[in-house]
Amino acid sequence: MDLVHPLDGLDARPWSSLSHAYGSAEDIPDLLRALAGADVDAADEALSELYGSVLHQGTVYAATAEAVPFLAGIATANHRTADVLALVGGMAESKDEYGVAPGAVRAAVAEQLPLLLPLLASPEPEVRRTAAWAVSHTRAAAIALPALRARWDEEPEPSVRAEVLAGIARLDPQGGAAAAAEALDPSQPAEVRMAAVFASLDAGAPWTEPMHTTMLSLLPADPLRSDLDLERGEPLAAVVEALLGRGRRMERKAAFALVDAALHDRRAEVRAEGLWAADRACMLSRSAPGRLVRNLRAAAVDEESVVAMSSLLGRLGCVAAPAADVLAPLAGRNPGHDDDHADRALAALVLVAPAQSAPLLAAGLGRRPRALDAAAGFRSPEDSAFPYSGELLNAVRDNLARPEALSGNEPWQLTNLLAGWGAKAAPALPELCAALPHFPGQAAQAIASVTADCAPADRARAVIWLRTLAAERGVLPAAKALYDLDGEIAPLLHCLEQDLRRGASQLREAARMAGALGPRAAALAPALREALSGTDGDTTPALDTDTALAEALWRVTGDADEVVAVLDSVFARAEQNAWSRWSVVRAARATALLGPAGRPLTARLEATLDDPAQAPAAVLALTAVDEPASLDRTALAESALRSAESDADPAGACDALEALGPDALNGDQTRRLAALADGDARVVRSGVEDRIIRQDEALRNRARVLLTACTDPAAP
Repeated sequence: MDLVHPLDGLDARPWSSLSHAYGSAEDIPDLLRALAGADVDAADEALSELYGSVLHQGTVYAATAEAVPFLAGIATANHRTADVLALVGGMAESKDEYGVAPGAVRAAVAEQLPLLLPLLASPEPEVRRTAAWAVSHTRAAAIALPALRARWDEEPEPSVRAEVLAGIARLDPQGGAAAAAEALDPSQPAEVRMAAVFASLDAGAPWTEPMHTTMLSLLPADPLRSDLDLERGEPLAAVVEALLGRGRRMERKAAFALVDAALHDRRAEVRAEGLWAADRACMLSRSAPGRLVRNLRAAAVDEESVVAMSSLLGRLGCVAAPAADVLAPLAGRNPGHDDDHADRALAALVLVAPAQSAPLLAAGLGRRPRALDAAAGFRSPEDSAFPYSGELLNAVRDNLARPEALSGNEPWQLTNLLAGWGAKAAPALPELCAALPHFPGQAAQAIASVTADCAPADRARAVIWLRTLAAERGVLPAAKALYDLDGEIAPLLHCLEQDLRRGASQLREAARMAGALGPRAAALAPALREALSGTDGDTTPALDTDTALAEALWRVTGDADEVVAVLDSVFARAEQNAWSRWSVVRAARATALLGPAGRPLTARLEATLDDPAQAPAAVLALTAVDEPASLDRTALAESALRSAESDADPAGACDALEALGPDALNGDQTRRLAALADGDARVVRSGVEDRIIRQDEALRNRARVLLTACTDPAAP
């Protein structure tokens, strides 16, 4: 291979002034040389590093566009051609652009089509397949589409034909659908029929009975997945997602019918794909859990299938109660021994049928970490505490009596259970007090919760223990619990001052506690100011710490001038940090607390309204600080609605809409709020997987309340 031509002009490019994911792109020439070199191991490493730098997790940069011509040259020089084409195609596919003009990278790849298109005729099928995928992502239909159509007429290899059809559909959806209509014929290879199903869906073609039959005939479809199209890694789940995405009842019915058929199939691998598709459906559709749960139960034919679906059933919570009976036998197995399968089943049962799970958790406590974590985390803003159980209380006491044997999250998990039960957990006070020296933070908080409504004698004993730990040893959680129980503030002020003055890692938490005390913490004002002067920089921790300290100063002193100055500085510094958007949200929420005193920050707040993640907090703050008559409430409502609809900050959007009031929304906005409240598509689609469904249901309830206020003539 002649290396001169592919890399000609490499050193003439201004690599040191360009950037990629890790900073300066001055390392790119050496990586390209290694990729084109004869050392296989060095080339492998160079390819991996290029993925990490110029296509980092799908993001492209200024250096990416500059590297494209050299990568195209390496590919056409017949060196690792398929691998390099996959890299170049990923660059063209990316919509996540950082520090580069929108579309510049894709345009750079399109400019190389004269070099890339001949690779569609390579003697190697894998090169032809990857070339079809790569060139179609340039979106340069005028140049690439004729070449792909010509390849479709000639290509004999099924996997290549499938990728060519996908490429045609990407560039010309209607043309792809026309080709797909013929490719759905049962005589066609399975890979081609799978591509034809997707081409039809992408073109918006109606979902017909023949397409339903074709999809079922392709199961198990996992062997047909394209390693290039990562978004469709699970074919059945991807088809279900596409049907649900159309937002129409008939397509929903068709999607659920596919899932039902797969879950009832006699082949385990097909049922597994049905479970993946059911999982995807439940995460996207609000009606899916109720529609599919009984079919999930029917698919639980053995231990492996119960374990496989336990995570989904747990996320569905009480909606999955009809499947509790398939979880319970496995959940109660071998309580005295470590058993991961039993632990997974019990963790799901805790969320599906908590009362039924309590005795099983009591029997296996200490050997069921997943289940204990599910029970201890049961209490959250949208949930009540885990149901009280005398058996479980005794088991918790037995474990707390051996504090030295506890590890990991067990202290928090056990004490959180007790805190959720309140006075019912009073028999565990001796164990909690004995545990104070071992894990004071967790035990102190639980003691405060348990003894808040306890008998006076129990409360008095707890106060003595907490006072000893707070006053003599300066343990902040104990001081906080002592204050909550007895109103004794001196130890708490002392501990907070210590944390504030030494700039402890818990500085933000100390500021939050100080702010909660309000004017009673006036003695801490000097320490708060001192801590504030010790922070600097535009990192997220520095910005958030300043916001927390400013908020505390406001609550403690009511001095608006210095607080406004700090928050203004936070907004200004956040502009220098691309990762600080949530720091701006926290600063805006702090501004809202100031009321009219925060009016000097109006311009800062208005500047964030175009960012969907920041808009709800900005709207909330503007309604608090600005003159009511000066607000364009309908425009502000629009910003909040866009945030919710894009899943940027749906909960914050509800806060903002509530603050604006029902008369802020026009007719179209009210209809969109109705879609948030009663539409089938989930609004919350991102975040911690275990919480998405619960958070979406909570959002749905809030949106319904807001909608009622908008449509009720008597609403305030």
